[in-house]
Amino acid sequence: MPNSHPPPAHQRRARNSRDMPRRSRSSREYTHDPKADATVPPHSSAGQKHHRGLHLPQYNHNGHRVTPGIQPDGESGRRGFHPFKFLQICFRSNSFISKWVNLLWPIVPVAIALHFARPDLPLAIFVTNYIAMVPAANMVGFAGSEFARKLPKVLGVVVETTFGSIVEIILFMVLLKTGGDQNVQVIRSAILGSILANMLLCLGFCFVAGGLLGGEQVFHEAVSEAGSGLMLVAGMGLVLPTIYYNALNGRTDLTIAGGESEIADEMLKISRATAIILLAAYLVFLFFQMKSHDNLFAEIYEADELVDKDRHEELAKPKLTLTECIVALVISLACVSMIAVFLVLQIPYMVEERHISDAFVGLILIPVVEKFAEHLLAIDEAYDGQMNLALAHVLGASIQTALLNTPLVIIVGWGLHINMDMKFEIFDSVSLILAILVVGSFLRDKKSNYLEGTLCIFVYLIIAVAAFYYPNPAGHGGGGGHGEEAAPAGEHH
Repeated sequence: MPNSHPPPAHQRRARNSRDMPRRSRSSREYTHDPKADATVPPHSSAGQKHHRGLHLPQYNHNGHRVTPGIQPDGESGRRGFHPFKFLQICFRSNSFISKWVNLLWPIVPVAIALHFARPDLPLAIFVTNYIAMVPAANMVGFAGSEFARKLPKVLGVVVETTFGSIVEIILFMVLLKTGGDQNVQVIRSAILGSILANMLLCLGFCFVAGGLLGGEQVFHEAVSEAGSGLMLVAGMGLVLPTIYYNALNGRTDLTIAGGESEIADEMLKISRATAIILLAAYLVFLFFQMKSHDNLFAEIYEADELVDKDRHEELAKPKLTLTECIVALVISLACVSMIAVFLVLQIPYMVEERHISDAFVGLILIPVVEKFAEHLLAIDEAYDGQMNLALAHVLGASIQTALLNTPLVIIVGWGLHINMDMKFEIFDSVSLILAILVVGSFLRDKKSNYLEGTLCIFVYLIIAVAAFYYPNPAGHGGGGGHGEEAAPAGEHH
């Protein structure tokens, strides 16, 4: 006879508990998709929130455990400061040419000692310090690149370019502080000369280095158009105060109460207002590059790294630790600062006694040595096929000079009561605008070859020859042909 009584309560509970996982699992399947988490990269913001409770170690290509906050490409696998390893890595540097430049380091103490021991040899002091600036600036560039490896890609490129501009900022500030109004003309020439050296000389060598072995180089329009467009706007902002002054100066059909001095005062005010506007434009550019469009630039730079011809060697190279990067930057910046002071102190002697024009010193001599490390880095990247990174460093350095360094030196001069303005020579201004137009025409098709690079270098050489014979302004320097007798060499020490 079948049992009509219900099963005991404990049996019902056991059966219900056996069925519970199946029902519970089915419920979870409808309310939660496990694939959703798998699609979230661990390094993204959403992935970080999801994996906040996990502390799995990350390892880079060399098997080194990655320190939190450090990018895998910049992880050295060491901590602290190791003198022998530090010297070994710094000497090897980041390229073949940069490595051989480090052989000039013995000249650095010689140049510094010569300034104090033999102040009666101004030519020797100028030459030795000019050469000593090359390895010191090279070390700034290398330490900056090692530091940039440890940062996110877009931020790293900006920081690396900024470290390259530190040498220029130091030179401008030393010129401004030591010479005051007397060095204003040299600073003006150096501002435009730095832009010309980047856009013509450095970019030309990049096109040649990339084109000789790789044929035709292709780069992304976001890098070329943003850079060339900003340079055209910056060039217009730099030369407009000069156009204003020359358009009004000497006019007989206008009645100006203060005459030429009134025009100069108003032009100084226009220069300071323009400096503030250019500085604001640089901040907008930083926001565009690092915030609103950072994903675009990061993809471009990462794609460039993948086509690097010697990427496996770069990844396998020993890296500096964060502490060693800071030590290298402190040492190199200290050397650059001292050398810049000693070099600048001899400029009056070179202009007045050796009859080298202000235009040549500012447009050619100073920019070539101050931008040497940055040029080596960009040329090496172009040689490896990384044209977008090379363009980012070349155009980025030019943009920083026009939109950051120039406003800074004008604002600092304002604070020091020095009439630092944008009254550039017509020769310098026209050279700048023509150079921007030439480079813009080469970048328009988003391709480059060694012919375009050679033409850029030739344009720079033409400007250099013209600057060498360009006379000094009236009452400044001894080579201007104004009948002024040069002062004795001993008075300029």
